[in-house]
Amino acid sequence: MKPYIKIFLALLVLSYSSVALAQPNNPIQILEQGRKTSIRGLSVVSNKIVWVSGSGGSVGKSVDGGKSFKWTTVKGYEKRDFRDIEAYNHKTAIIMAVAEPALILKTTDGGENWYKVFEDSTKGMFLDAMHAEAKTIQVIGDPINGKAFFAMSNNLGETWETNKLDGIALNEGEAFFASSGTNLQINKSTAAFKKGTLMVTGGKVSRLLNARDQRDQYPLPLLQGKESTGANSIAISPSGKHAFIVGGDFANDTLRMGNSIAVRLEPSIQFKQPTIHPFGYRSCVIYLSNSVLVACGTSGVDLSKDGGMTWENISTQSFHVVQKAKNGRAVFLAGGGGRIAKLDINP
Repeated sequence: MKPYIKIFLALLVLSYSSVALAQPNNPIQILEQGRKTSIRGLSVVSNKIVWVSGSGGSVGKSVDGGKSFKWTTVKGYEKRDFRDIEAYNHKTAIIMAVAEPALILKTTDGGENWYKVFEDSTKGMFLDAMHAEAKTIQVIGDPINGKAFFAMSNNLGETWETNKLDGIALNEGEAFFASSGTNLQINKSTAAFKKGTLMVTGGKVSRLLNARDQRDQYPLPLLQGKESTGANSIAISPSGKHAFIVGGDFANDTLRMGNSIAVRLEPSIQFKQPTIHPFGYRSCVIYLSNSVLVACGTSGVDLSKDGGMTWENISTQSFHVVQKAKNGRAVFLAGGGGRIAKLDINP
């Protein structure tokens, strides 16, 4: 080989090496995977305390920021699917089992023991999402006799009232998805919704609803019309002035058409289409700041730095849910196969 060719090849290798070294590290760090558990419940209390829940009666907890997880199978509920979880600290948490009978359990000793705080064996009962603000916890479920199921507790889940708001009538084929526990949000600051509870529906009809005022109902400009389509998740910005909704078609999870919409909440409701949508069906979306959002689904994880107007794909790994620490900045994701990950993003 001629000397100048050797020099050229050496420079070429050095150039490629420099490019490789310059590539940013994958922002997603896998912490756990391989368990026969589909995780859809995720509650991040702080940078250190993380709870997850899922199928097979499984609950996991970390008190060291995800370095290790302690797993338990809730005794007597080994076959239940705990689709959502709300945790308050390293000792107190509440889990929701979806199907007949619908169940909500609570622990006050770190998950060693659980006791029943709610049960409903009504035919067709299916709980979809749970959200907590301070001592108030609200739960929504699929329609019973044509009306959305609603339950609320004002004492950390110890006692519950059902359908206190008289229920909201849903259309034929309209329901909620139990995909990430995030299609229900208690909103304390938005005048347009009278500090209401925001909910998004999916299926053959997809709408934005306010549980406290049935006049506040807005058709969503999202993909809908099939059982697998519509909204899956809503997030409210820290300012309370905006929201973002994701969904799509979970049966066609790479389809980007009609999978998201930005919402101005104040002074009046206004929808705005992103110029670059998330990269497929997304089951969960959260705000890290008023301008930075993260969305995830079975076909990947996306990031927006401009309030949801444009999105970039940062991973093709599958996740069901993403959450930010209630008291801190840590961000975690969870999904099928017992997969739990940490997201290293600075908002």
